[in-house]
This record gives sequence, C-alpha cells and structure tokens, in this order.
Amino acid sequence: MTTINEQFLQAHPKSAALHKRALAHFPNGVTHDNRNMSPHPLYVTHGKGSRKWDVDGNEYIDWVTGHGSLLLGHSRPEVVKAVQDQMAKASHPGASHEKEIEWAELIKELIPSAEKIRFHSSGTEASLMAFRMVRAYSGKSKIIKFQGHFHGWHDGAAPGWANTVGITKGATSDTIVLPPNNIDLVEKTIKEDKDVAAVILEPTGAGMGFFPIAPSFLHQLRKVTTDNNVILIFDEVVQGFRASRNGTQGRYGVIPDMTLLAKILAGGLPGGAVTGRADIIDMLEFKDAEWNKTRRITHPGTFNGNPLSAAAGVAALSLIANEPINETSESTARKLKSGLSELLTTMEIPGCACGIGSTVQLHLGYGHEHAEEQGDEICTLDHDKIRAFNATPVAGRLKIALINAGVDTNKGVNLLVQSAHTDEDVAKTLSAYEQAFKELRTENVLEF
Repeated sequence: MTTINEQFLQAHPKSAALHKRALAHFPNGVTHDNRNMSPHPLYVTHGKGSRKWDVDGNEYIDWVTGHGSLLLGHSRPEVVKAVQDQMAKASHPGASHEKEIEWAELIKELIPSAEKIRFHSSGTEASLMAFRMVRAYSGKSKIIKFQGHFHGWHDGAAPGWANTVGITKGATSDTIVLPPNNIDLVEKTIKEDKDVAAVILEPTGAGMGFFPIAPSFLHQLRKVTTDNNVILIFDEVVQGFRASRNGTQGRYGVIPDMTLLAKILAGGLPGGAVTGRADIIDMLEFKDAEWNKTRRITHPGTFNGNPLSAAAGVAALSLIANEPINETSESTARKLKSGLSELLTTMEIPGCACGIGSTVQLHLGYGHEHAEEQGDEICTLDHDKIRAFNATPVAGRLKIALINAGVDTNKGVNLLVQSAHTDEDVAKTLSAYEQAFKELRTENVLEF
C-alpha cells in the first residue's frame, strides 16, 4: 500500500521542484513559519470561493483561508473590483485619502470598543503600538499576557509563546506570563505589582481558540482590570469579525479598553489597526511642544492605511456589516463540528470538535469533555491534555493525509470557515477526514 507521504510526493512534483528552488533563497524554503511542512509545502496558483489550486493542478477545499484573513472566500468580486478600481487611481498617493475615513467609520460601526483608530500594516505592528500606548498613557511598565497567547512576533510579546532567542532580557523583563482562566492569580498579581499597565489576551484563547478561554473569565477579567485601573486589551486579530461581526467583545458583551485588529480587517490584504478608548489612542496626537517632546508617541509607517488595503477593507467590512456573512459562516461551522464529532464517535476515536463562531477546532486523544458557557461549547479547559496531543505526530501527518484527499487545513486540526463554504464542502471534508483517519490507523499513527 502507498503511504501517506508517498501519495503526497507523487501528486506534487511541481511543488517539490519549486521548493527545491526556494531552499536556495529562504530558510527551510518558506516565508512563514506555518508554511514549513514535511516533505515540502504546497505552491498555490489561485483561489476562487472556497477552493484553491496548486501548481500541479490539484484542487482543494480551503480551510486555511489565508491564515484567517479571509471570511468572504477567495477572489470575492466586490473586493476584487474595489482593489482594481483603486489601483487604477493610485496605489499610494503619499497623502491622506477618503478611503481611510470610510474604513475607520466601518470599524467604529462594528467594533463596540472603537472610539479612535490608528492603522498599521499588520497585527504585529498593532500589538507593538498597543504595548507602547498603554505604557505612555499609564506611566506603568508591565504587561500581563497568558501562556501560549500570540500577539505578534515583536520582542515584548514573545515570552510565553516562543523562545526568546535574539531578544534581550531588558526587552522581556516587563512582560508577565500567567496561566489562563485563573482570575485569582491575575488579581493577586495586579494587587501585588503596582507597575502593571495592561492585560492582553486572545479572547477566545491561544492558537485561534485551540487552547480555549472560558467566556466567564472575560467578564471576570473586565471587572478586575476596571477595579484596579489596569487597561484591558483584546487581541482580535483572528476573531475580530469572525467570532461575530462585532468580534468576541460583541458576542459576549465584554468591552475592552483597546482592541487589536488585522486579517479580515483588510479583506485579505496587509493591514492592521489598534482601536479603543480615545484618551489612550490620543497619545499619538500632536499638541504643544512640551507634550510632543515628553509624552507623545511617534508613529510613521509608509503603508499605514494605504489605499489598496483600505479599499479591500471597506468592501469586505461593508459586506460583513450588511449581509448575513457571519450567520452563514457560523451555520456551516456548526454542521462541520457536528459532523466531525459524529465521525469520531462512529470510528471510536477519542476527541471532539468545537470552536467559537466560524472557527472549528478538532481535539483528539481524550473523550468528549464539553463545557458549555453562554451557548458556546468548549471541548475542554484542560490545556495539559491538549498539549499532550500536540506532542504526538498525529497533527502533521493528518494534514498531509487530508491534502491527499483534497482538503487543506491548519495542521489538520484547525479549520476557519468562510461564507463561501457550502454543504458540499462540508460533506467532502468529512469524507476526507474519514479516509485520512483510516490511513493513519493503517500506518499506526492514530494511537492514543
């Protein structure tokens, strides 16, 4: 019998050839850590709706969705036209323009915490600015974050998420990393250390919610930070416009002081934003000479609010604001979660499928431990069990087996739904998982 890896190699000779060329130019031949895969990554030529095609002509149902930046599907006509029309006018006038105002107005319409906004080129830049803003505003230095939560790859955000190779101790000394879902520890830390400026988190949990946060923890966190005059930051780079059109904060009615946005914000193009309380965002304002010299934050950035990203963002957010994009995506996600959970039961594989909004997480290796909070099902809050699964070879091999069956996912266990996904896509994806699980069992990989 042909192995999973042999099937992959046979179906992707052109991707293999391109990867060989890429190895001469890029570390591991890739330009993003998550594209590093064995035996080699896919090279994709184009996408349409819920599908994409590689250089070998293979077609895939796409659940990676541009690392989460797509909610409308590939090449949505309204977004394509908006970018083409703007490109014909000017890609970069080096000046202010009306599209950035329209973009900001839509953000304020959709995101409850948005009072003022500053645009950036990525989520990492927005996170970096948020760290600087809260320190400038509060006069305090330390920021609490949670184990595993990703807030970009800048120095101050690395602790608790990645190793700190190449980062000075001084750059990380003011970052406090705590375990999530423990409000007593957060409150104790804040009360004992008066130099805490802010608390930041991914409001659905680390790994796009793979390591979930209990929604009740968000309410507790809002109260503790308010009571102790500490700024609360929601990193909604992934879940902004995905957990709901109003983000996680709108879904659960927990309004942070600041919000980080990117991905869907710019309709699939590069773009990020930090938004929230006007008095904090106004640390960027020009005022008198003394303020400008001693208090104001400096912030250039060639592509801040650039017209192409703004045009794509306006087109995408207009659709999200006015059409049932979220309802359609979440309905599809529920069908996918239900189908995956039923498949696991039928095949007697321990695990469950859950996720918030249009995000689907597949957890393997332990029984169904559903905990329902505010109508959302969370598979488990036992992060040690989740880490135990991540230490197995299952996820990487599962991704390759699914690719062989015409389905592309994030590591085999994370699927991001677009409004373009259909019931047919769900049915074919479930069949692909069934086939993949059978092959993993044949290769003695699916053992718990």
